[in-house]
Amino acid sequence: MKFSELMTIRQSVRAYQDKPVEDEKIGQLIEAVRLSPSACNSQPWRLVIVNDPVLKRAVAKSAYSTLVSFNKFVDLAPVIVVFTIERPKIITQIGARLKDREFPLIDIGIAAENFCLQAAELGLGTCMLGWFDEDPIKMVLHIPQKIRLGLLITLGYAAEAYPLRKKKRKNITEMCSFNRY
Repeated sequence: MKFSELMTIRQSVRAYQDKPVEDEKIGQLIEAVRLSPSACNSQPWRLVIVNDPVLKRAVAKSAYSTLVSFNKFVDLAPVIVVFTIERPKIITQIGARLKDREFPLIDIGIAAENFCLQAAELGLGTCMLGWFDEDPIKMVLHIPQKIRLGLLITLGYAAEAYPLRKKKRKNITEMCSFNRY
């Protein structure tokens, strides 16, 4: 598959089949993250793959509440991947302070997109989530309190006939210029 095709088919999936994701495919997704670039090769992430139904349900419940119901689809995903933010190398920490940049967040974004693109190539659907209640997830997954959660990604086979939506994006002149802002 050409990269341009892969970018076109990768979308946020919010409905999943009740079908487990094969261990081999999960292994390929982990490898896609492992090979992701990061500032000073810090690799400031750790993945917690949640596919146990009881634990998955507890994590899913932390992605919505009575006030926020837009993430209820998370319950349907066969797998939820938790990206933690790990302590980067000291050189990355120094550079981050000097340049006022959150390099670990940038790095996790790159790794998460590698994960999602690899999933799309494997015929799997994903959805990145930034809205969740961190403390209950840490408790149920035994993540140390000092570790921050970067994001969650739902993973599974998209529901039958899940529509491939046309991407709505800004036109080029709204998001790109040459030689000046």
